[in-house]
This record gives sequence, C-alpha cells and structure tokens, in this order.
Amino acid sequence: MAATTALWLLLIVLLLLFGRGRDARDIARFIPDCLVLCKRLVHDERVPRRAKLALALLIPYLAMPFDLVPDFIPVAGQLDDAILIAAAIAYVARSAGREVVEDLWPGSERGLRVLLAFA
Repeated sequence: MAATTALWLLLIVLLLLFGRGRDARDIARFIPDCLVLCKRLVHDERVPRRAKLALALLIPYLAMPFDLVPDFIPVAGQLDDAILIAAAIAYVARSAGREVVEDLWPGSERGLRVLLAFA
C-alpha cells in the first residue's frame, strides 16, 4: 500500500513540475473518487447483490499484505490490484448498467472516461 501511495504521489509531483496542473489534480482525485464510487455502488439498490459481493470481496483483497504479485515489486505489484479494480467495476457496469456507474461517479467527466475505458 505504501509503494502504491508513493508512486501515486510521485506521479502527481512530476505532473506539477512539468506544468500539467489539471492532469495532476485529476490523478490526485482519481483514487479517492474510485473509493467513493465503490461505496456508493455497494449501497445502491440498482446494483445486483452478486455485483455488490464482488466489490465487497475486493476491499479485503486490496488490504491484504500479500497479493498474487507482491506490492513491493514496482509497477507489477500495483498492476494486479488495478486490474482487479477495473474488472470489478466492469462487472458492476455490465450487471447494473453503465448508467448506474455514470450516475454515481463523484469525479470529473475525464476521470469517468478513464475509468470506463479501463473497465
């Protein structure tokens, strides 16, 4: 988790240094926006129970100190987590409908496009 946070912060700082403040702001908000989205999806009645279960099982996996690919391996360690998040949100979008994800997304339109592209 610390390695992921460090890489995320490094990316934000690099974007700020290169004068890309809007990109830095979008990236800084993306992870918190995804967390808010997952919370909203779990509590929304339009989302089927099995999709809620997929999201609920994702949280303990992300919090576990061991993964399929350990987090201390740069990039690859975080990539498996990102793939699982995208797969879970894609499953919710297929089960409940893409419009539910769009309705509950708290972030920018640009962030939503990125999320749906990965999902």
